[in-house]
Formats: sequence, structure tokens, C-alpha cells
Amino acid sequence: MKPLTEQDIRTSFINCSKGEAKRLPMPRDLDERPWDDLDFLGWRDPGAPDRSYLVTEREGRPVGVTFRFPSSQRGFLHRSMCSLCLTTRPGGGVSLMTARKAGAAGREGNSVGVYMCTDLACSLYVRGKKVVDSGARFEESLTLEEQIARTTGNLAAFVDKLYV
Repeated sequence: MKPLTEQDIRTSFINCSKGEAKRLPMPRDLDERPWDDLDFLGWRDPGAPDRSYLVTEREGRPVGVTFRFPSSQRGFLHRSMCSLCLTTRPGGGVSLMTARKAGAAGREGNSVGVYMCTDLACSLYVRGKKVVDSGARFEESLTLEEQIARTTGNLAAFVDKLYV
């Protein structure tokens, strides 16, 4: 992913108002992010533990999505799998993230959910740049490029649901 500016990020959001996008907390480490290893930019809201944000590319432009997820997880002994990168994690490592749909459907309260790594580091797990402490990634016969394509394809399919 190419590096994004704060302005790029704020104008990319599709499921919140311009005012909400203007007030979103921005990641403070944009210059330090490993952009070459990211398929999307993801971060959590330090002031609201139930909110996170993601910016990806769609048709060559940045597309931002705001998410809500449970701030506390039940059943910390079970494992969950991220539906983007297929990493399994125990307890709160994977969360059901819900995003309000874009446009009129979102204003009417319609939303779509996806199970994702709670820390939004899918790109780094796929590339082996970040290792899961007590979970795992399946050993696969797919090449790294194919795994990256699957992850970005899964994300694109989710983002497409926000427009329908």
C-alpha cells in the first residue's frame, strides 16, 4: 500500500459523516508504518476501546471504514479465525467487527460484520512479520503472493458489501 496522509485518510471514509471523519483519532505513527508490507492501514481508537478504523484501496483510491466491536470478549478459551488472513487466535485475538453500510442503508442502521484480527495486523501475520503469541497460522501450499491476494480479496469482498 502506498503511504497515506492524514488528509487522504479523513476524506476516504464511506460509512461516517464528514464531521465524524474530521474528529477521528489519527494514528500518530503514520511515518513509521511498514507501508510496503501493508495491504491496508488499520488502527484502534485509544479513547474508545470498541472502535477501530481501516483504510484500504478500491479502484485505485483509498476507502476508509469505521468499525465497532465488543470491548470485552466472552469465552476466552475458544479459538477464532480471522476471515481475512485465516490466522487463528484464542480469546480476544479475533473480534466480530461491524461496520455501518455506506449511504442511505447505513443511515437506516444497516451494518455488515466480519471476523478480523482485533489488532488489525493481518498483513503482517500473512507475511510473517508479526507472529501470533498463542495462536497459529496454518501451513499452506499457497505462495506468499497467493496468500496476500486471498487476504486482499477477502477484504475487497467485505468492503463491496458496504455498498450494497
